[in-house]
Amino acid sequence: MDRVMMPQQVPTVPAAEVPADAVVLDVREDDEWVAGHVEGATHIPMGQVPARLDELPEGDPLYVTCRGGGRSARVAAWLNQNGYDAVNVGGGMGEWDAAGRPMVSETGRPPYVV
Repeated sequence: MDRVMMPQQVPTVPAAEVPADAVVLDVREDDEWVAGHVEGATHIPMGQVPARLDELPEGDPLYVTCRGGGRSARVAAWLNQNGYDAVNVGGGMGEWDAAGRPMVSETGRPPYVV
């Protein structure tokens, strides 16, 4: 993942425009995921994606998110270079939350973005 060649344009959609039935891959770290995430999303931290391709959810496209959109853009670019149809969620979970999109947490407390 360290040597991802970033294309000029990574397919990106604003968080507010991600379809309600989208298949979402969350590439944040464990503590970020536990605090709040998209319900039904698959969690694979960015550094583990290449080794865990068999765990990727089936989605066409696969919407990739992180906290602010940087890590997810790198992962989306890498996935696209490796034959997947991946779209970066612009602004990540910060924008998802700001847009009032639903989230869940693993703590029993209200979800929030770390």
